[in-house]
Amino acid sequence: MRAWTRAALPGPVGALPDFLIIGGQRCGTTSLHHYLAAHPAVRPATGKELQYFSIHHGRGERWYRAHFPAPSVGRLSFEASPYYLFHPSVPARVAATLPAGRFIALLRDPVERAYSHYLHTRSYGAEPLPFADAVAAEEGRLAVALRDGPDTPAAHAALRIHSYLARGRYAEQLDRWYAQLPADRILVLRSEDLYADPAATYARVLRFLDLDPFTPAAFERHTRRVDPADSALTDSLRTDLAGYFAPHNARLADLLNWPTTWP
Repeated sequence: MRAWTRAALPGPVGALPDFLIIGGQRCGTTSLHHYLAAHPAVRPATGKELQYFSIHHGRGERWYRAHFPAPSVGRLSFEASPYYLFHPSVPARVAATLPAGRFIALLRDPVERAYSHYLHTRSYGAEPLPFADAVAAEEGRLAVALRDGPDTPAAHAALRIHSYLARGRYAEQLDRWYAQLPADRILVLRSEDLYADPAATYARVLRFLDLDPFTPAAFERHTRRVDPADSALTDSLRTDLAGYFAPHNARLADLLNWPTTWP
């Protein structure tokens, strides 16, 4: 969940990115970032999660552009910040700054995503509660943190750390993006498809970006942390969470014209 926070960079200011991986968190964005960065016609930013449109928007466009290479004919640049999909202020900022950009979202079974998010938060000591208690506390935690709006330090901390369920309500997040940008410039993929057949999913991404076919040396799965085998996601809790997400998944399927999303 680290953001790239260099206050200043030497050298010339680069071009704005051509595309963004916008999320979601714990959905395979690190793997997709590696695959795209390997393409000979793609040049990534100096860090994976610049968080300009979310946390660091106040630093200004020049700060953002300093993380990218100079324009080069036939080459695209990009960054990947999974918080972008979720934060409510981001779509309008992106639309204003990158009106011709393209955007890629990865969505994972929200139950599995929520638990992986929880383990990630526990791993760096930011979550003292057991999983079931953390889920139960989420609504109250977010309400308190958002009292002064979504762009305060307290709001950013809560939205990034304690949004286990909220980040899995994908349809409401995509609604905000579709309100600002044409749907044909937002590619939405299932994480499970990337995991099961990375070559086919990668080829689909390249077509979306009008990039030539390319095969990386290996489609290894990249992640900042591997979830442990012992799980606090009991069958009972899994069933409860699946019930919670069911209407949100159904709405997502309707929104994207997908036959199904997840059970």
